[in-house]
Amino acid sequence: MRAIIAVFMLFIAATAANGDEAVSKQVVVSTILATTVTAAGQPIILPTGHVRLIASMYEIAPGVSLPVHEHPYPRYGYVLAGDLTVTDKESGAQSTYKAGDFIVEMVDRWHSGQNTGAVPVRLLVIDQVPEAAIGNTVLRP
Repeated sequence: MRAIIAVFMLFIAATAANGDEAVSKQVVVSTILATTVTAAGQPIILPTGHVRLIASMYEIAPGVSLPVHEHPYPRYGYVLAGDLTVTDKESGAQSTYKAGDFIVEMVDRWHSGQNTGAVPVRLLVIDQVPEAAIGNTVLRP
């Protein structure tokens, strides 16, 4: 997967550097987020060794709350629709994410999410976990 992304990025850079205006006008790259920290201000640290990438689509009905949980490994989310309010159970801080927002979720911190809008939240979620891991969510006992 990293190789595919690297090749794509090299292609974009090469076409821009070579002045291929026909291609560069058809491909527009807009940065949504550039960060080195999670939503809780933690540095982003990737698992070492062989890594499994898991991509999931979540749909959360209006008014629904997710149980308190944490993620032992990096998790990223892109909000496609709706309003998602995430509460850090350790600090009490809340953040509301809307369509078009990118989330770098907190790692090893208890938090919960709630659809605080009138439409379903649609969320594309990407996890990076050690190859042997099945998932990336631990529910609070």
